Amino acid sequence: MSLGFDNARHLLSRAGFGGDLKTIERYAAARPEEAARALLRGVRVTSSRPLPGWVNQAAPSRKERRANRKAFQKKRRNQAAELKHWWYQEMIATPSPLTERMTLFWHNHFTSSLRKVRFPPLMARQNALLRRHALGSFRDLLHAIARDPAMIVYLDGQTNRKRKPNENFARELLELFTLGEGHYSERDIKEAARAFTGWRVDRKTGRFEEAPRRHDGGVKTFLGRTGRFKGGDVLDILLEQPRTAEYITTRLWRALVSSEPDPTEIKRLAAVLRGSNYAIAPTVEAMLSSKAFFAPERRGAMIKSPVDLVVGTLRAFKLPLPSEERYVIRIGRRLGQDLFDPPNVKGWPGHEAWITTHTLLLRHRQLTQFVRGAFDKLPDHGPEALKKWLGRPDLDAAGALEMTTRVLLPIAPVHGAPNPNVTPSRLLGHLVLDPAYQLK
Repeated sequence: MSLGFDNARHLLSRAGFGGDLKTIERYAAARPEEAARALLRGVRVTSSRPLPGWVNQAAPSRKERRANRKAFQKKRRNQAAELKHWWYQEMIATPSPLTERMTLFWHNHFTSSLRKVRFPPLMARQNALLRRHALGSFRDLLHAIARDPAMIVYLDGQTNRKRKPNENFARELLELFTLGEGHYSERDIKEAARAFTGWRVDRKTGRFEEAPRRHDGGVKTFLGRTGRFKGGDVLDILLEQPRTAEYITTRLWRALVSSEPDPTEIKRLAAVLRGSNYAIAPTVEAMLSSKAFFAPERRGAMIKSPVDLVVGTLRAFKLPLPSEERYVIRIGRRLGQDLFDPPNVKGWPGHEAWITTHTLLLRHRQLTQFVRGAFDKLPDHGPEALKKWLGRPDLDAAGALEMTTRVLLPIAPVHGAPNPNVTPSRLLGHLVLDPAYQLK
């Protein structure tokens, strides 16, 4: 059976940032499995726009930073603003929203922050790494992120050495990246930290290196296994644990389906993940084509993140991102999702935490500013403007109003249907400022 309009809209909203009428109708004619496969066929491993030209710059030495402190700080601020602006542009313009949705997911899973890393080229390279593996192999992604310079700096791998192990990365690896809280012991953390001693960033090149003299080559016991383990061995042992697949599947479920995990579905999907040797794409495909995903109660049951709200609105109305690069920093901080600067190692909690009385007011204000540009372009003389925006000149006035509402909102408008006799700009304003527009 084909998806139908509402399910197709739901899929495009959760797997990306929404869709226009033409795209929704195309997916509506497909079966769930066909629709999920179609989304995955378009996945990219690189961005559609080139990263900033400074992405491969080497970090300046401590002596250079001290000699030109103010200039270095200014350069760092400018690069950070450019990087954040670049990613918003990529999400708005990408031909593969699922790629960016998953890159954003992994950014919130394997968190790092410019506030700690303090060198934008490392964060830009990490962003490229997350995109490259976004729907590839979780096994490869885990090994790559453990060697990622931004991650090493963020979780203090530089100071993890044989005589004085630093446990920060080992702790987050077990608690946040693989097993989840309560599925390991403090000794496991200590032994894992020993295994990763000597993994650091070459200060001259900004690249990963292993320092044999700093590595603890002694015998370690980790999760019941004993040996002279190195960091890669610890990662492989973690991937052997059934709990790792369940934990990753649960995180994916919370991001794509619901804040409330379904134990039966989690077990089924974790088996898909393990059975495919941790291939992410088949797991996401199984999730996005499941009956549980399309259950009517899932529609409009998640709150849009600030990125969802901004990117989805600009894509929907084909509006450009304001050219001032610091604009996205201000909007991210005000709404509570400043890209490349999550609040802590746990990332953004999401869901109900996105909305407060204060942020809801700011969301409405931001939406009004965004769509005012779209409103100004709409002629105020009837439904022709809506037909043009929808790309459906064949619709009558009532059909254009109904279809506009269904494209923009996941559920019926909370404040009731808009007055069909008002100008198109007022009508769209009514829908965009309806509480239902905050949902996906």
